[in-house]
Amino acid sequence: MTHLLSIHCTLKPSCITKPYYQPYNRCSNPCPTSLLLCTSRSLSKNCISHRGKPLRRHTFYVNSVHLTQESQTQSLSGASQVSNESSKPKRVMVIGGDGYCGWATALHLSNKNYEVAIVDSFVRRLFDHQLGLDSLTPISSIHTRIRRWKSLTGKNIELYIGDICDFDFLSETFKSFEPDSVVHFGEQRSAPYSMIDRSRAVFTQKNNVLGTLNVLFAIKEFREECHLVKLGTMGEYGTPNIDIEEGYITITHNGRTDTLPYPKQASSFYHLSKVHDSNNIAFTCKAWGIRATDLNQGVVYGVRTDETEMHEELSNRFDYDGVFGTALNRFCVQAAVGHPLTVYGKGGQTRGYLDIRDTVQCVELAIANPASPGEFRVFNQFTEQFSVNDLARLVTNAGEKLGLDVRAISVPNPRVEAEEHYYNAKHTKLIELGLKPHLLSDSLLDSLLNFAIRFKDRVDTTQIMPTVSWKKISAKPKTVAA
Repeated sequence: MTHLLSIHCTLKPSCITKPYYQPYNRCSNPCPTSLLLCTSRSLSKNCISHRGKPLRRHTFYVNSVHLTQESQTQSLSGASQVSNESSKPKRVMVIGGDGYCGWATALHLSNKNYEVAIVDSFVRRLFDHQLGLDSLTPISSIHTRIRRWKSLTGKNIELYIGDICDFDFLSETFKSFEPDSVVHFGEQRSAPYSMIDRSRAVFTQKNNVLGTLNVLFAIKEFREECHLVKLGTMGEYGTPNIDIEEGYITITHNGRTDTLPYPKQASSFYHLSKVHDSNNIAFTCKAWGIRATDLNQGVVYGVRTDETEMHEELSNRFDYDGVFGTALNRFCVQAAVGHPLTVYGKGGQTRGYLDIRDTVQCVELAIANPASPGEFRVFNQFTEQFSVNDLARLVTNAGEKLGLDVRAISVPNPRVEAEEHYYNAKHTKLIELGLKPHLLSDSLLDSLLNFAIRFKDRVDTTQIMPTVSWKKISAKPKTVAA
């Protein structure tokens, strides 16, 4: 029987410059305890400064082995081994589990009795420091979050701190946790962030594409039966003048018919990174027999799930700024503080939307119904379609019922996109698997507005207006004005 003890601490780097591993050797000879030490560099040299001095995140794993008699091991029948295997809780690794969707998903899966591990480099928190941003909600540290979850539910969530672009770190994490499924949220997820300047465009492509490639290689090398659940985006499709299918389209050309991947028309360096991910995943499914589900997710709104409501230390982040804030969340905060709703351009931009409670539900459904070996399947993950003008009207009406003076204004569109267009995207596969959508009702809008009003003293109104222009992207690194 093997016991895993994970100890996480922050140390000042001394002479350690490269990861060092002494992996547990599963030999037949009696051996006592082996020690595995993992160090990982973060994306910005994987250091976070504290009082002007760099700190490095280190993760220690201690494996203690208790050997049983060989005769006892051999006495296990094949039937009992299969029974024990099938009765074990499924193990799910949530990459990016400290982020907006990842944190809610990790708690939801843990609550559903999956064994969960979070893998995160905390670079998302670093972005806030770089750009002078902050969540509307106060966010506890990941250690505080996990301890509170344990105290409330008795359930453990394992934690691996490091960068998945560091393949040595990712390899040891895979070998240590041995996931049955990997939910991959661990990407820079903001289109505006990717369009600030050259360095952030390069970072987005490198972090997202190389990180996903590392995950694919880790599955191939260490857990070939593992199911990859990858969070993509509906933004891969763009806004074509035909219906958007779920991943594939059957076409007839010059008298011949074939089913092909749906054409992609990405509109930012972020969205392009997601297209590259999808192509790489599709190829490795074909070449290596990997099983993968690509969840092309719409715009997510809301902050509350059953799990995050259990205690204030479990609260999720709520972004309202022009870089990371999504449309409905931004509008609710703007209404709460008396700022005009910022409609970009003509406001006819239409997208798919979903409640964060449906995000976690969709991920669970994908895990519970895995793809077959070699299968690359695509689900369009959203529940309703709205234009920006639709959302502005809904928030205006809901705000007036609460006595708020809400009005919308048109501001110059910082993006390069169609502001009036046809949009009809299919989204039936998750419904067929059992998704029960939380649709955008008057009561939900009322709840979102009241939530924004509760925390309105934390709003930095200088962060509301868009500050990133697609046409003025710079080669020089810059900081968004505070």
